[in-house]
Amino acid sequence: MEEIEEDMLKSSQGLNLSISEMHLLQAVEEIGLACTISTLSANQRVSLPSVTAAVNKLAHKGYVEKQKSPQDGRVVHVTLTRLGKKATTAHRYFHTRMVRSVSRALNAEEQEAMLKGVRKLNQFFADKLHREEGKP
Repeated sequence: MEEIEEDMLKSSQGLNLSISEMHLLQAVEEIGLACTISTLSANQRVSLPSVTAAVNKLAHKGYVEKQKSPQDGRVVHVTLTRLGKKATTAHRYFHTRMVRSVSRALNAEEQEAMLKGVRKLNQFFADKLHREEGKP
């Protein structure tokens, strides 16, 4: 799956992103206006220095903008640029096309089985996330 996504990103006009960079852009989009280096670090379960380096790289490429908080200069807010929004839209479109393509190739019984499997997988990850959040 990651290889397919990587190929999609490479073939998308003007998008020079890795999968991890794309996932970071998606996190910036999902977090919204409250997005800071710290919230990204917690959201992605990646160290602050690693997120800082990744955000700096994305800013250099023109996908995000950084702005220090007027209330606390230690806090850096991260927002998507127009190019960043284009990238996340393209990635979402890729996933939509992929799901439609797979769904069309399945009969109703297979679609139901796939949906059941995805729901179980989603529950597995939700449970795992809940357990990890409860750890000290």
